[in-house]
Amino acid sequence: MSFLHVTFLLLLLALIMESAIVHASEVPPDALRVCSDPNNLPYSNRAEEGFENKIAELIASDLKLELEYTWFPQRMGFIRNTLKYWDDEEERFRCDLVMGVPVGFDISDTTMPYYRSTYVLVFKAKGPLAGIDTAETFSDLPMEQKKALRIGAFTRSPAVDWLNKFDLFENTTFYQIMTGDKDYYPGKIIEEELVPGNLDVVLMWGPIAGYFASRHPDAGLRVIPMLNQPGFNFDFAMAMGVRRHESDWKGRIEKSIAENQEAIQNILEQYQVPLVAVPSAGLSTIGGNN
Repeated sequence: MSFLHVTFLLLLLALIMESAIVHASEVPPDALRVCSDPNNLPYSNRAEEGFENKIAELIASDLKLELEYTWFPQRMGFIRNTLKYWDDEEERFRCDLVMGVPVGFDISDTTMPYYRSTYVLVFKAKGPLAGIDTAETFSDLPMEQKKALRIGAFTRSPAVDWLNKFDLFENTTFYQIMTGDKDYYPGKIIEEELVPGNLDVVLMWGPIAGYFASRHPDAGLRVIPMLNQPGFNFDFAMAMGVRRHESDWKGRIEKSIAENQEAIQNILEQYQVPLVAVPSAGLSTIGGNN
């Protein structure tokens, strides 16, 4: 058999397999299969204690579907190994819905946004930042006072450029939002660095900060939202992730989100998620890794 014949057969086989996958993905799910991280509070964990778990329960009940999870650490390759992973044995994708992705996510389709939150400053109310009540009053502090602070922030976040603007890199410890450690979670920066007093202030994503600050009431932590300003976007709209070209499934999820918006907001408030009601600079987007 010639090389051209072999190439043709391989291409034909690939088309047949792709067609079978597309056809299978058009079959209405018989369960709400959620792609989720087993250790990523306040979003999710294997005990289903996170706010994304509670919202998934709400959506499953509304759609009258059993709730099932595919657990995978939300690290590099999360979408590729969950939402986009075709299981030959089950003849379906591993899972069909990611509960939290930013609007404009570049490796999946996204539903309508169901909440909007912002980056925040977290610090002890009785510490060196006593009296600070806005991000602006923080940035207006005398430079020598800011330089004396021990600051914590995550790499690849809006905080990086903001700190650079105020020449605060030298007194900032930067942390990775994703590591190879399956037991790591971003809230550790509050529990193991800020609460014990190793840091004076942390800049981080609001849902994480609000939840972990609330778990340590004796520490007297304050959570101050950072509002958008020229050159800096701090708030972002969050949606649910679905595969592209599954318009019917996306429509069902969006209908459920719209009809349960009040209940969803109540869940978010219970988890102390700082909510931004009105976009301060339009819908911002974040890219992702597959």
